Amino acid sequence: MKGRNMTRWRDPAKDPRQEPKSNLITLEGAERLRGILDHLSRVKRPQLSAKVGEAAALGDRSENADYTYNKKELNRVIGRIRYLTKRLDELQVVDRLPADTDRVFFGAFVTLEEEDGEEMSVRIVGHDETDTSKRWISVDAPLAKALLGKSLDDEVTVAAPGGETTWLITDIHYRTPGQNT
Repeated sequence: MKGRNMTRWRDPAKDPRQEPKSNLITLEGAERLRGILDHLSRVKRPQLSAKVGEAAALGDRSENADYTYNKKELNRVIGRIRYLTKRLDELQVVDRLPADTDRVFFGAFVTLEEEDGEEMSVRIVGHDETDTSKRWISVDAPLAKALLGKSLDDEVTVAAPGGETTWLITDIHYRTPGQNT
C-alpha cells in the first residue's frame, strides 16, 4: 500500500487541530470552557486512570476490552484537556459592553426580519461558543460579518444556498457580561 495515506479522516469542523479564525469569546463562554476543563482534569481523567489501572491489573492487555476502551477514552480526554488549556490561553475574553450599543458588535443579540415578515434572532459569539439550537452564530459567519457595525433599521444581504437573502435589523441589545443566559 505504498503512497496511500493511512491516517484517520477527521471532520474539519470538529478537528481541534484546525485553527479557528477568531480568538474572541464572551465571558460566559470562557467560564463554560474553564468549567469543562476543570471537570475533565479533576473528575474524568482520574476516573479513567483508575479504570485503566484496574483493567491492567487483570493481566493480559491484548484481549482486555475494558483496558483498550478506557485507555482510548483516557487518551481522548487528555487530548481535550491539552486543547482546552492551549485554547483558553489564546482566547481574548470580551467582558464589557461596546461604547455604542445602538450598533451591532461582538456579543450582540440581533433580531432580523426577512422580506416575507419572518423573524429570526441571533447572537454573535466566538467560534468556541456557537450553538445552533440557541441561534448563536460565529463572529466569522457570513451573516455575522454582514451585521457587524450596522444599526437599527439597516438592511443586510447575505448569500445563502437558495440565493441572496435580505434582512432588516429590528432590534439590537446586549446582555451585561456575567448576566445569566
